[in-house]
Amino acid sequence: MDDVLRSLLVIGGTLALTLLAGWLIDRALSSADARHHDTRLWGLMRRCSAPLQLLLAASAVRVAYAAFDLSLRRDDIMESLLATIAIAAAAWLAIRLAGAVAENSLARYESRTQDLARVRQFRTQLTMLRRVVTTILAIVAVAVTILVLFPDLRTLGASMLASAGVIGVIAGVAAQSMLGNLFAGLQIAFGDSVKIGDTVVVDGEWGTVEEISLAFLTIRIWDDRRLTMPVSYFNSKPYENWSRGGNELTGTVFLYLDHATPIPELRKHLQEFLLGRKDWDGRSWSLVVTDTTPSAIQVRAAMSTRNSDDAWNLRCAVREELIAWLGETHPYALPRVATSQAATPPDHRLPHQHTAQTTTTNHHTTTHVH
Repeated sequence: MDDVLRSLLVIGGTLALTLLAGWLIDRALSSADARHHDTRLWGLMRRCSAPLQLLLAASAVRVAYAAFDLSLRRDDIMESLLATIAIAAAAWLAIRLAGAVAENSLARYESRTQDLARVRQFRTQLTMLRRVVTTILAIVAVAVTILVLFPDLRTLGASMLASAGVIGVIAGVAAQSMLGNLFAGLQIAFGDSVKIGDTVVVDGEWGTVEEISLAFLTIRIWDDRRLTMPVSYFNSKPYENWSRGGNELTGTVFLYLDHATPIPELRKHLQEFLLGRKDWDGRSWSLVVTDTTPSAIQVRAAMSTRNSDDAWNLRCAVREELIAWLGETHPYALPRVATSQAATPPDHRLPHQHTAQTTTTNHHTTTHVH
């Protein structure tokens, strides 16, 4: 009974000291964050409080057991449990520290540059590096935990390292698709072909790149659906990237109108309409006839915009405005499809109908005289 009470007192006191140490560290980081407004690193490092306290607690309890000569044998379950907790907490702490450094680096970079394309590229690269580091740390933590819990596997581990070449070939063949996506993701992150925040058109779907992982890329479509595709797709098939080379875009609207459409008046009205729109950046505009058919002409209106969102809004507004204006002022300009002979009022008979009726009337009149 005394041994149990002594063990509980030692563990409770050790945990209390670690909680106090964690609280003091958090207060110190908070004070440093309040003094240094030029960086977010100290504030971001406060996220490491939970894994740090867990690591301190596991390590302190292990040291306390040895220092106070408690009943902890080498093959005891408690020793393995404390070691596992310490390894997991250390990996968790390293991941949180890497994330804090990455976010602080991104924030400092955003404050130094106004080029949104470079900021998106840097964000994409940091996100990919964080995922790679997280994966490596997780694998290392699992491997170390297995070796600690099962010491007999160390000899096997040495043999496996000796034959790493053969194992690497086998693993490469078995995980060819996964490794292909992994290298494709790294190529995308550092090749600047597509970045987080880019506006792309893939398989006819228009959306914004929301996330790039080690294996998949997520696109948020305009109607808030998510399109998830393997990153290897973007290295093997064509797609449209509206954000590459700058955010400016030229929106186009195609109208199919009658041959009698007054093109100069329509062009003048488009110019007047664009002058009152904030989503037109004022760089360029045009309205030309691009094609003609026996029944209609194709008119293209082109307007420059600052980004893809403005291009979409302006295209919809121009299309609606031009159709409404033609319907009010020049309704004959809208395309018509003749499906039957148009009906005419009684007092507007066609010439051949009037002649036929007159002939019939004269015939009846002649017959009546006889």
